[in-house]
Amino acid sequence: MTERDDSREDLPARPDPEHRRPPGLDDVTVDALGRLSKALETIHRVRGHLYAFHQLTGTADFELDNAVRLLRQAGHDKWADRIERELIGRNVLQGRWTFQIVEEYDDGYYAVFQELERQARDELAGGRRHLFEAELKQQRRTPGEPGHETTP
Repeated sequence: MTERDDSREDLPARPDPEHRRPPGLDDVTVDALGRLSKALETIHRVRGHLYAFHQLTGTADFELDNAVRLLRQAGHDKWADRIERELIGRNVLQGRWTFQIVEEYDDGYYAVFQELERQARDELAGGRRHLFEAELKQQRRTPGEPGHETTP
């Protein structure tokens, strides 16, 4: 068994070039781009929730078929007819099913948000992503410790 040399790492001590700050890029800009990236990550989560809304609404709409069938079986045709007429296939917003809401969100706000974040990153940081996080990783890691390597 060989003794471990904690004074050096087998991997580079700096992040890979894709995650290094370009020359001349100031701290405030790195912070701003990090916050813009964090906001975009939040928007990705919002989009996921919107898709969950879309899928869950569809699931509920199809479950109404079972409710209507059972109401008819139990002799409650009036309620079955009303649910069938007023609720099954109903727009969730004026003139829109959930797929239309998802499409409008994707093509509008979501697309603009993604594009502006990409353009800002391209212009201000040479397209590099997650510079703030890469620098945070460097600050928080323990050099030479297993699981604290700078790169894969």
